[in-house]
Amino acid sequence: MCIMTTNALGIYEKALPQDLSWRETFELTHDLGFNFLEFSIDESDQRLARLDWTRQQRQEFRDLMWATKTRINNLMLSGHRRFPLGSANPQIRQQALTMMQKAIDLCVDLGIHNIQMAGYDVYYEEKTASSREYFV
Repeated sequence: MCIMTTNALGIYEKALPQDLSWRETFELTHDLGFNFLEFSIDESDQRLARLDWTRQQRQEFRDLMWATKTRINNLMLSGHRRFPLGSANPQIRQQALTMMQKAIDLCVDLGIHNIQMAGYDVYYEEKTASSREYFV
């Protein structure tokens, strides 16, 4: 018996033109032959604001995903570069934890199954034994 496997191939949102609507982005994803799109929450204010989408914005986005048959399998959470979990500043660490909780909630609402986060404890600060412990 031969079992056939279909491999999915996705494209990172930032690899596509940034001036497109979500519908155009989803359609372009398919036109280019990809099966899914990777969603970005980076350190820019524009993308961090996605964490605060209203219930209606989340529903409209999810409806558009369904309408265009576009999956989003993972969210790349690189906003922790700006607000690191390993920061020496406890207020920044709290912001990082809040960001993570919001990302989890967003993923649940959008049906995204994976969050990919950066594996470094700090980026713009000096790395220390404490920063590693805070991160872990």
